Amino acid sequence: MAEHGAASSSIPVAHPRKSVSRRRLRVCHECDLLLALPSLHPGEKADCPRCGHTLVRRHANPAERSLALAIATLITLTLSVAFPFISFDISGIGNRIELTETASTLIGMHQPLVALSVLLTVIVLPAIYLLSLTWLCLGLLLRHPLPHSRQLARTLRHVTPWMMADVFVIGTLVSLIKIIGMAHIELGLSFWSFCAYALLLLLTTQSVDRDWLWFSLDKEPRAPAGASIGLAASEQGLSGCHTCGLVNRLPESGKGRCQRCHEPLHPYRAGNQVTLALLVASVVMYLPANLYPIMITTSLGDTTPSTILGGVLLFIREGDFPIAMIIFVASVLVPVSKMLALLWLCYVVRRQQRPLGRLSRIRLYRITEFIGRWSMVDVFVVAILVALIRNGSIMSIEPGAGALAFTSVVVLTMLAAMMFDPRSIWQGAAPSEHADLSSTGPQRPPKESSHV
Repeated sequence: MAEHGAASSSIPVAHPRKSVSRRRLRVCHECDLLLALPSLHPGEKADCPRCGHTLVRRHANPAERSLALAIATLITLTLSVAFPFISFDISGIGNRIELTETASTLIGMHQPLVALSVLLTVIVLPAIYLLSLTWLCLGLLLRHPLPHSRQLARTLRHVTPWMMADVFVIGTLVSLIKIIGMAHIELGLSFWSFCAYALLLLLTTQSVDRDWLWFSLDKEPRAPAGASIGLAASEQGLSGCHTCGLVNRLPESGKGRCQRCHEPLHPYRAGNQVTLALLVASVVMYLPANLYPIMITTSLGDTTPSTILGGVLLFIREGDFPIAMIIFVASVLVPVSKMLALLWLCYVVRRQQRPLGRLSRIRLYRITEFIGRWSMVDVFVVAILVALIRNGSIMSIEPGAGALAFTSVVVLTMLAAMMFDPRSIWQGAAPSEHADLSSTGPQRPPKESSHV
Protein backbone atom coordinates (compact mmCIF):
# COMPACT_ATOMS: atom_id res chain seq x y z
CA MET A 1 0.00 0.00 0.00
CA ALA A 2 1.28 3.48 -0.77
CA GLU A 3 0.54 6.16 1.79
CA HIS A 4 0.74 9.95 1.61
CA GLY A 5 -0.55 11.85 4.62
CA ALA A 6 -4.14 10.90 5.24
CA ALA A 7 -4.65 9.69 1.69
CA SER A 8 -3.59 6.24 0.58
CA SER A 9 -3.39 4.24 -2.62
CA SER A 10 -2.63 0.60 -3.29
CA ILE A 11 0.46 -0.79 -4.91
CA PRO A 12 -0.56 -1.86 -8.40
CA VAL A 13 0.01 -5.59 -8.02
CA ALA A 14 -0.70 -7.44 -11.20
CA HIS A 15 -2.56 -10.71 -11.36
CA PRO A 16 -0.15 -13.67 -11.49
CA ARG A 17 1.38 -14.16 -14.95
CA LYS A 18 0.01 -10.84 -16.16
CA SER A 19 2.47 -9.01 -18.43
CA VAL A 20 4.10 -6.10 -16.58
CA SER A 21 7.17 -3.93 -16.93
CA ARG A 22 10.36 -5.67 -15.91
CA ARG A 23 11.53 -2.55 -14.11
CA ARG A 24 10.68 -1.56 -10.53
CA LEU A 25 10.02 -5.16 -9.45
CA ARG A 26 10.71 -6.06 -5.83
CA VAL A 27 10.66 -9.19 -3.70
CA CYS A 28 9.21 -8.85 -0.20
CA HIS A 29 11.97 -10.09 2.10
CA GLU A 30 9.48 -11.33 4.68
CA CYS A 31 6.95 -13.29 2.60
CA ASP A 32 8.90 -13.75 -0.70
CA LEU A 33 6.12 -12.28 -2.86
CA LEU A 34 7.21 -10.71 -6.16
CA LEU A 35 5.63 -7.27 -6.56
CA ALA A 36 5.69 -4.22 -8.82
CA LEU A 37 6.35 -0.89 -7.12
CA PRO A 38 4.11 2.09 -7.88
CA SER A 39 5.42 5.55 -8.60
CA LEU A 40 6.01 7.06 -5.16
CA HIS A 41 6.06 10.71 -4.17
CA PRO A 42 7.72 12.26 -1.10
CA GLY A 43 5.98 11.20 2.10
CA GLU A 44 4.62 7.97 0.61
CA LYS A 45 5.59 4.40 1.36
CA ALA A 46 4.91 1.07 -0.31
CA ASP A 47 3.88 -1.90 1.86
CA CYS A 48 3.59 -5.52 0.86
CA PRO A 49 -0.15 -6.22 0.43
CA ARG A 50 0.19 -9.70 1.92
CA CYS A 51 2.36 -9.34 5.05
CA GLY A 52 2.48 -5.55 5.51
CA HIS A 53 6.27 -5.29 5.32
CA THR A 54 7.42 -1.82 4.19
CA LEU A 55 9.25 -2.19 0.89
CA VAL A 56 10.08 1.46 0.17
CA ARG A 57 9.67 4.73 2.03
CA ARG A 58 10.17 7.92 0.00
CA HIS A 59 11.41 11.28 1.38
CA ALA A 60 11.57 14.78 -0.05
CA ASN A 61 15.09 15.93 -1.02
CA PRO A 62 16.63 12.69 0.27
CA ALA A 63 20.28 13.55 -0.40
CA GLU A 64 20.10 17.02 1.20
CA ARG A 65 18.05 15.69 4.11
CA SER A 66 20.37 12.79 4.93
CA LEU A 67 23.51 14.90 4.45
CA ALA A 68 22.30 17.62 6.82
CA LEU A 69 21.33 15.09 9.47
CA ALA A 70 24.58 13.13 9.09
CA ILE A 71 26.75 16.24 9.49
CA ALA A 72 24.74 17.42 12.51
CA THR A 73 25.05 13.96 14.08
CA LEU A 74 28.81 13.88 13.47
CA ILE A 75 29.16 17.26 15.19
CA THR A 76 27.27 16.07 18.27
CA LEU A 77 29.32 12.85 18.31
CA THR A 78 32.53 14.89 18.26
CA LEU A 79 31.28 17.02 21.16
CA SER A 80 30.28 13.87 23.05
CA VAL A 81 33.81 12.50 22.82
CA ALA A 82 35.70 15.78 23.41
CA PHE A 83 34.17 16.95 26.70
CA PRO A 84 33.52 15.49 30.19
CA PHE A 85 30.58 13.11 30.32
CA ILE A 86 29.63 12.66 34.01
CA SER A 87 31.23 13.45 37.35
CA PHE A 88 30.25 12.57 40.91
CA ASP A 89 31.35 13.60 44.38
CA ILE A 90 30.89 11.96 47.81
CA SER A 91 32.30 13.93 50.75
CA GLY A 92 35.15 15.30 48.68
CA ILE A 93 35.89 12.00 46.97
CA GLY A 94 34.79 11.70 43.39
CA ASN A 95 35.66 11.15 39.78
CA ARG A 96 35.00 12.59 36.33
CA ILE A 97 34.90 10.53 33.16
CA GLU A 98 34.75 11.04 29.44
CA LEU A 99 32.62 8.93 27.12
CA THR A 100 35.53 6.85 25.81
CA GLU A 101 36.52 5.83 29.34
CA THR A 102 33.45 3.58 29.55
CA ALA A 103 35.39 1.29 27.19
CA SER A 104 39.02 1.98 28.15
CA THR A 105 38.37 1.26 31.84
CA LEU A 106 36.93 -2.15 30.96
CA ILE A 107 40.09 -2.95 29.01
CA GLY A 108 42.16 -2.13 32.09
CA MET A 109 39.98 -4.53 34.10
CA HIS A 110 40.59 -7.43 31.70
CA GLN A 111 37.25 -7.22 29.86
CA PRO A 112 38.42 -6.35 26.33
CA LEU A 113 35.50 -8.04 24.56
CA VAL A 114 32.90 -6.17 26.61
CA ALA A 115 34.87 -2.95 26.04
CA LEU A 116 34.96 -3.63 22.32
CA SER A 117 31.20 -4.17 22.19
CA VAL A 118 30.61 -0.85 23.97
CA LEU A 119 33.06 1.07 21.78
CA LEU A 120 31.75 -0.40 18.52
CA THR A 121 28.02 0.00 19.19
CA VAL A 122 28.21 3.50 20.68
CA ILE A 123 31.00 5.29 18.79
CA VAL A 124 32.86 3.40 16.05
CA LEU A 125 30.05 1.86 13.97
CA PRO A 126 27.87 5.00 14.11
CA ALA A 127 30.89 7.07 13.01
CA ILE A 128 31.51 4.70 10.07
CA TYR A 129 27.83 4.90 9.14
CA LEU A 130 27.71 8.70 9.28
CA LEU A 131 30.95 9.21 7.36
CA SER A 132 29.84 6.72 4.69
CA LEU A 133 26.46 8.40 4.34
CA THR A 134 28.08 11.85 4.10
CA TRP A 135 30.40 10.60 1.35
CA LEU A 136 27.50 9.09 -0.58
CA CYS A 137 25.25 12.14 -0.32
CA LEU A 138 28.04 14.51 -1.39
CA GLY A 139 28.59 12.43 -4.51
CA LEU A 140 24.89 12.37 -5.33
CA LEU A 141 24.56 16.13 -4.87
CA LEU A 142 27.54 16.63 -7.19
CA ARG A 143 25.74 14.32 -9.67
CA HIS A 144 28.83 12.12 -9.85
CA PRO A 145 29.22 9.32 -7.29
CA LEU A 146 32.55 9.51 -5.47
CA PRO A 147 34.99 6.58 -5.46
CA HIS A 148 33.97 3.46 -3.48
CA SER A 149 30.36 4.66 -3.22
CA ARG A 150 28.95 1.19 -3.91
CA GLN A 151 31.05 -0.42 -1.20
CA LEU A 152 30.01 2.24 1.30
CA ALA A 153 26.34 1.90 0.35
CA ARG A 154 26.61 -1.84 1.02
CA THR A 155 28.11 -1.05 4.43
CA LEU A 156 25.08 0.95 5.59
CA ARG A 157 22.75 -2.06 5.81
CA HIS A 158 25.21 -4.21 7.76
CA VAL A 159 26.10 -1.50 10.28
CA THR A 160 22.60 -0.21 11.10
CA PRO A 161 21.37 -2.99 13.47
CA TRP A 162 24.45 -2.67 15.69
CA MET A 163 24.26 1.06 16.44
CA MET A 164 22.96 1.48 19.99
CA ALA A 165 23.41 5.08 21.06
CA ASP A 166 19.75 5.28 22.12
CA VAL A 167 20.15 2.17 24.31
CA PHE A 168 23.27 3.75 25.86
CA VAL A 169 21.22 6.81 26.87
CA ILE A 170 18.82 4.55 28.81
CA GLY A 171 21.78 2.78 30.40
CA THR A 172 23.21 6.14 31.47
CA LEU A 173 19.93 7.21 33.08
CA VAL A 174 19.70 3.91 34.97
CA SER A 175 23.29 4.39 36.21
CA LEU A 176 22.55 7.91 37.39
CA ILE A 177 19.47 6.82 39.30
CA LYS A 178 21.50 4.07 40.94
CA ILE A 179 24.05 6.51 42.43
CA ILE A 180 22.16 9.80 42.64
CA GLY A 181 20.92 9.07 46.14
CA MET A 182 24.42 8.72 47.60
CA ALA A 183 26.48 11.24 45.63
CA HIS A 184 26.38 14.64 43.99
CA ILE A 185 26.12 14.15 40.23
CA GLU A 186 27.19 16.68 37.63
CA LEU A 187 26.31 16.19 33.97
CA GLY A 188 28.92 17.47 31.56
CA LEU A 189 28.48 18.99 28.11
CA SER A 190 29.22 15.57 26.64
CA PHE A 191 26.12 14.07 28.26
CA TRP A 192 23.75 16.61 26.71
CA SER A 193 25.45 16.45 23.32
CA PHE A 194 25.28 12.66 23.48
CA CYS A 195 21.52 12.78 24.04
CA ALA A 196 21.23 15.02 20.96
CA TYR A 197 23.56 12.62 19.08
CA ALA A 198 21.38 9.60 19.91
CA LEU A 199 18.23 11.38 18.69
CA LEU A 200 19.88 12.69 15.51
CA LEU A 201 21.36 9.27 14.75
CA LEU A 202 17.88 7.76 14.91
CA LEU A 203 16.52 10.46 12.58
CA THR A 204 19.45 9.97 10.20
CA THR A 205 18.89 6.22 9.82
CA GLN A 206 15.18 6.83 9.20
CA SER A 207 15.96 9.42 6.52
CA VAL A 208 17.86 7.01 4.28
CA ASP A 209 15.88 5.68 1.31
CA ARG A 210 17.98 2.73 0.13
CA ASP A 211 15.79 2.19 -2.94
CA TRP A 212 16.34 5.76 -4.14
CA LEU A 213 20.01 5.65 -3.11
CA TRP A 214 20.83 2.62 -5.24
CA PHE A 215 18.74 3.90 -8.15
CA SER A 216 20.81 7.11 -8.05
CA LEU A 217 24.13 5.25 -7.79
CA ASP A 218 23.37 2.81 -10.60
CA LYS A 219 20.23 2.77 -12.73
CA GLU A 220 18.18 -0.35 -12.22
CA PRO A 221 18.66 -3.19 -14.72
CA ARG A 222 15.64 -5.09 -15.97
CA ALA A 223 14.32 -7.95 -13.88
CA PRO A 224 14.82 -11.46 -15.31
CA ALA A 225 12.53 -12.38 -18.20
CA GLY A 226 9.48 -14.47 -17.35
CA ALA A 227 9.05 -13.09 -13.84
CA SER A 228 5.43 -13.44 -12.71
CA ILE A 229 4.02 -10.85 -10.36
CA GLY A 230 2.03 -12.11 -7.39
CA LEU A 231 3.90 -15.43 -7.04
CA ALA A 232 6.70 -16.43 -4.66
CA ALA A 233 10.13 -15.48 -6.01
CA SER A 234 11.74 -18.72 -4.80
CA GLU A 235 9.29 -20.76 -6.89
CA GLN A 236 10.50 -18.90 -9.99
CA GLY A 237 14.21 -19.26 -9.27
CA LEU A 238 14.45 -15.58 -8.31
CA SER A 239 15.84 -13.76 -5.31
CA GLY A 240 15.57 -10.16 -4.21
CA CYS A 241 18.83 -8.55 -3.06
CA HIS A 242 18.61 -7.64 0.64
CA THR A 243 20.95 -4.68 0.10
CA CYS A 244 19.82 -2.87 -3.06
CA GLY A 245 16.49 -4.62 -3.71
CA LEU A 246 17.23 -5.74 -7.28
CA VAL A 247 15.49 -8.94 -8.46
CA ASN A 248 18.06 -11.49 -9.66
CA ARG A 249 17.88 -14.87 -11.37
CA LEU A 250 19.54 -17.49 -9.16
CA PRO A 251 22.21 -19.66 -10.79
CA GLU A 252 21.74 -23.42 -10.80
CA SER A 253 24.20 -23.77 -7.91
CA GLY A 254 21.85 -21.68 -5.78
CA LYS A 255 24.68 -19.33 -4.80
CA GLY A 256 25.16 -16.04 -6.54
CA ARG A 257 25.71 -12.32 -6.18
CA CYS A 258 23.53 -9.36 -7.06
CA GLN A 259 24.38 -8.00 -10.51
CA ARG A 260 24.06 -4.41 -9.28
CA CYS A 261 25.68 -4.26 -5.80
CA HIS A 262 27.49 -7.64 -5.83
CA GLU A 263 26.20 -8.62 -2.40
CA PRO A 264 25.62 -12.37 -1.82
CA LEU A 265 22.06 -13.42 -2.59
CA HIS A 266 20.00 -15.29 -0.01
CA PRO A 267 17.94 -17.98 -1.74
CA TYR A 268 15.24 -19.58 0.36
CA ARG A 269 16.16 -22.91 1.89
CA ALA A 270 13.90 -24.89 4.19
CA GLY A 271 15.02 -25.06 7.80
CA ASN A 272 16.60 -22.57 10.19
CA GLN A 273 19.53 -24.63 11.45
CA VAL A 274 21.84 -21.62 11.91
CA THR A 275 19.21 -19.86 14.02
CA LEU A 276 18.76 -22.98 16.15
CA ALA A 277 22.53 -23.33 16.65
CA LEU A 278 22.83 -19.68 17.74
CA LEU A 279 19.87 -20.08 20.09
CA VAL A 280 21.43 -23.13 21.73
CA ALA A 281 24.66 -21.16 22.21
CA SER A 282 22.74 -18.23 23.71
CA VAL A 283 20.91 -20.54 26.15
CA VAL A 284 24.25 -22.03 27.23
CA MET A 285 25.71 -18.54 27.80
CA TYR A 286 22.60 -17.33 29.60
CA LEU A 287 23.26 -19.69 32.52
CA PRO A 288 26.64 -18.17 33.57
CA ALA A 289 25.26 -14.72 32.75
CA ASN A 290 22.80 -15.16 35.62
CA LEU A 291 24.80 -17.41 37.94
CA TYR A 292 27.96 -15.28 37.98
CA PRO A 293 28.00 -11.65 39.19
CA ILE A 294 27.67 -9.04 36.48
CA MET A 295 29.46 -6.48 38.69
CA ILE A 296 31.28 -6.41 42.02
CA THR A 297 30.84 -3.44 44.36
CA THR A 298 33.38 -2.47 47.03
CA SER A 299 32.36 0.04 49.73
CA LEU A 300 34.61 0.81 52.72
CA GLY A 301 36.45 -2.45 52.22
CA ASP A 302 33.30 -4.56 52.01
CA THR A 303 32.97 -6.40 48.67
CA THR A 304 29.52 -7.40 47.38
CA PRO A 305 28.98 -9.32 44.11
CA SER A 306 25.75 -8.60 42.27
CA THR A 307 23.99 -10.80 39.72
CA ILE A 308 21.37 -9.54 37.29
CA LEU A 309 18.47 -10.71 39.44
CA GLY A 310 20.30 -9.49 42.55
CA GLY A 311 20.45 -6.00 41.06
CA VAL A 312 16.72 -6.09 40.30
CA LEU A 313 15.96 -7.13 43.90
CA LEU A 314 18.26 -4.38 45.23
CA PHE A 315 16.35 -1.71 43.32
CA ILE A 316 13.06 -3.14 44.62
CA ARG A 317 14.30 -3.05 48.23
CA GLU A 318 15.38 0.56 47.78
CA GLY A 319 11.98 1.48 46.32
CA ASP A 320 13.20 2.18 42.78
CA PHE A 321 10.47 0.12 41.15
CA PRO A 322 10.63 1.77 37.68
CA ILE A 323 14.38 1.10 37.41
CA ALA A 324 13.91 -2.43 38.71
CA MET A 325 11.29 -2.97 36.03
CA ILE A 326 13.59 -1.60 33.28
CA ILE A 327 16.45 -3.90 34.32
CA PHE A 328 14.15 -6.90 34.69
CA VAL A 329 12.53 -6.36 31.29
CA ALA A 330 15.81 -5.63 29.46
CA SER A 331 17.99 -8.28 31.11
CA VAL A 332 15.55 -11.10 31.94
CA LEU A 333 12.22 -10.79 30.14
CA VAL A 334 13.52 -9.66 26.73
CA PRO A 335 16.29 -12.25 26.19
CA VAL A 336 14.21 -15.13 27.57
CA SER A 337 11.14 -14.13 25.56
CA LYS A 338 13.24 -13.70 22.42
CA MET A 339 14.85 -17.13 22.77
CA LEU A 340 11.51 -18.81 23.42
CA ALA A 341 9.79 -16.98 20.56
CA LEU A 342 12.49 -17.88 18.03
CA LEU A 343 12.58 -21.51 19.21
CA TRP A 344 8.80 -21.68 18.85
CA LEU A 345 8.88 -20.13 15.38
CA CYS A 346 11.56 -22.59 14.25
CA TYR A 347 9.46 -25.45 15.57
CA VAL A 348 6.15 -24.45 13.97
CA VAL A 349 7.63 -23.69 10.54
CA ARG A 350 9.49 -26.99 10.58
CA ARG A 351 6.40 -28.97 11.58
CA GLN A 352 4.11 -26.87 9.37
CA GLN A 353 1.81 -26.41 12.35
CA ARG A 354 -0.52 -23.43 12.49
CA PRO A 355 -1.36 -22.57 16.12
CA LEU A 356 -1.30 -18.92 15.03
CA GLY A 357 -2.04 -17.32 11.67
CA ARG A 358 0.86 -16.33 9.45
CA LEU A 359 0.30 -12.62 10.09
CA SER A 360 0.49 -13.21 13.85
CA ARG A 361 3.69 -15.20 13.44
CA ILE A 362 5.35 -12.57 11.25
CA ARG A 363 4.42 -9.87 13.77
CA LEU A 364 5.97 -11.98 16.55
CA TYR A 365 9.15 -12.26 14.50
CA ARG A 366 9.28 -8.49 13.95
CA ILE A 367 8.91 -7.89 17.68
CA THR A 368 11.71 -10.31 18.54
CA GLU A 369 14.00 -8.68 15.99
CA PHE A 370 13.24 -5.19 17.33
CA ILE A 371 13.60 -5.77 21.07
CA GLY A 372 16.85 -7.76 21.10
CA ARG A 373 19.23 -4.78 21.13
CA TRP A 374 17.62 -3.30 24.24
CA SER A 375 19.11 -6.05 26.38
CA MET A 376 22.41 -4.15 26.12
CA VAL A 377 21.11 -1.72 28.76
CA ASP A 378 22.64 -3.79 31.60
CA VAL A 379 25.99 -4.01 29.81
CA PHE A 380 26.08 -0.24 29.38
CA VAL A 381 25.13 0.28 33.03
CA VAL A 382 28.13 -1.82 34.06
CA ALA A 383 30.44 0.05 31.67
CA ILE A 384 29.39 3.46 33.03
CA LEU A 385 29.52 2.53 36.71
CA VAL A 386 32.90 0.78 36.36
CA ALA A 387 34.40 3.87 34.72
CA LEU A 388 32.80 6.35 37.11
CA ILE A 389 33.16 4.67 40.51
CA ARG A 390 36.77 3.60 41.02
CA ASN A 391 38.19 4.87 44.29
CA GLY A 392 39.94 1.78 45.57
CA SER A 393 38.72 0.22 48.80
CA ILE A 394 36.65 3.30 49.67
CA MET A 395 34.19 2.78 46.82
CA SER A 396 34.65 1.05 43.49
CA ILE A 397 32.79 -1.14 41.03
CA GLU A 398 34.38 -3.85 38.89
CA PRO A 399 32.87 -5.95 36.10
CA GLY A 400 32.06 -9.54 36.99
CA ALA A 401 32.33 -12.71 34.92
CA GLY A 402 28.63 -12.45 34.10
CA ALA A 403 29.21 -9.25 32.08
CA LEU A 404 30.98 -11.04 29.23
CA ALA A 405 28.49 -13.93 29.30
CA PHE A 406 25.52 -11.57 29.12
CA THR A 407 27.10 -9.55 26.28
CA SER A 408 27.49 -12.84 24.41
CA VAL A 409 23.80 -13.61 24.99
CA VAL A 410 22.74 -10.28 23.47
CA VAL A 411 24.96 -10.70 20.42
CA LEU A 412 23.96 -14.34 19.87
CA THR A 413 20.22 -13.66 20.12
CA MET A 414 20.50 -10.70 17.72
CA LEU A 415 22.37 -12.88 15.24
CA ALA A 416 19.78 -15.65 15.69
CA ALA A 417 16.96 -13.25 14.80
CA MET A 418 18.90 -11.97 11.77
CA MET A 419 19.57 -15.49 10.51
CA PHE A 420 15.96 -16.62 10.89
CA ASP A 421 14.30 -16.64 7.48
CA PRO A 422 10.79 -15.14 7.79
CA ARG A 423 9.97 -16.51 4.34
CA SER A 424 9.66 -19.94 5.99
CA ILE A 425 6.50 -18.67 7.71
CA TRP A 426 4.82 -18.19 4.32
CA GLN A 427 5.83 -21.43 2.64
CA GLY A 428 2.73 -23.18 1.34
CA ALA A 429 0.61 -20.01 1.48
CA ALA A 430 -1.53 -19.12 -1.49
CA PRO A 431 -0.38 -15.95 -3.31
CA SER A 432 -3.65 -14.22 -2.44
CA GLU A 433 -3.63 -15.17 1.26
CA HIS A 434 -4.33 -12.05 3.37
CA ALA A 435 -4.30 -9.84 0.25
CA ASP A 436 -6.30 -9.06 -2.86
CA LEU A 437 -3.54 -9.37 -5.42
CA SER A 438 -5.79 -9.10 -8.45
CA SER A 439 -6.80 -5.51 -7.82
CA THR A 440 -4.92 -2.33 -8.52
CA GLY A 441 -5.36 0.95 -6.77
CA PRO A 442 -4.97 4.46 -8.09
CA GLN A 443 -1.51 5.47 -9.21
CA ARG A 444 -0.52 9.03 -9.95
CA PRO A 445 1.85 9.59 -12.87
CA PRO A 446 5.36 10.68 -11.95
CA LYS A 447 6.21 14.35 -12.25
CA GLU A 448 9.58 13.66 -13.84
CA SER A 449 10.87 10.88 -16.03
CA SER A 450 13.54 10.06 -13.43
CA HIS A 451 11.01 9.72 -10.64
CA VAL A 452 11.30 6.42 -8.77
